[in-house]
Amino acid sequence: MSKGGSIILEAKDISLSFGGVNALYNVSLYIKQAEILALIGPNGAGKTSLINCISGFYRPQQGAIYFEGHDLTKLPTHKIAEMGISRTFQNIELYTGMSVLDNLMAGRHVHVKENALASLIHFGWVHREEIRHRETVEGIIDFLELRAERYQLVGTLPYGTRKKVELGRALALEPKLLLLDEPMAGMNIEEKEDMARYILDLIEEGDNTILLVEHDMGVVMDIADRIVVLDFGRVIGEGSPEEVKQNPEVIKAYLGKGAT
Repeated sequence: MSKGGSIILEAKDISLSFGGVNALYNVSLYIKQAEILALIGPNGAGKTSLINCISGFYRPQQGAIYFEGHDLTKLPTHKIAEMGISRTFQNIELYTGMSVLDNLMAGRHVHVKENALASLIHFGWVHREEIRHRETVEGIIDFLELRAERYQLVGTLPYGTRKKVELGRALALEPKLLLLDEPMAGMNIEEKEDMARYILDLIEEGDNTILLVEHDMGVVMDIADRIVVLDFGRVIGEGSPEEVKQNPEVIKAYLGKGAT
């Protein structure tokens, strides 16, 4: 059953094309406060394109995206991040030559208030701000069980651990809306179970809302409150996991007969 929070983000009639190819066509959806909305569909259906529109990497040719009532479609990426939207990427985008701790501290950039001069002089308030950032990051390290890897270079870590670090960097922004683009891709079963647990804990213990793109339908059906299905850039189904699982058009385009 869908959660009953207020709508935090709404996309209305989003269309996006590249060289005459429609990546998205009249896509509309909404996300409620404190829910997990899963966005699913075949490869090339437009899932990442929609995330890129929400986060400001792409600008749709038509439609609008509202976050807490504010139109995002003409804002630069850093302004969208400052409003409280953060994301992970399909392909891990971390600073591989830096430690886990430094990567997470980099995720605090929108909260850094100090200027270069104050940094050099190291005023007391600058030091206190640095302590607050470090406390936030240490909480994320504890939450994601990364204590042993705190000072290790990200480039030396196993793939599944790097996926956790990327989630941690997104969390360091303290987002109101978290966009997770295939956070479990390439993980083994145990790593996927851990990631699913982190996602559920974020909803249950914090003030988080999540848009999840994921190909593992077992995970999606287990943790999503609602699902929106894309195919060739169009919405072909929406509803609870059980409703989507029974939708004939979704079964034909994506899930297959074994889903019923």
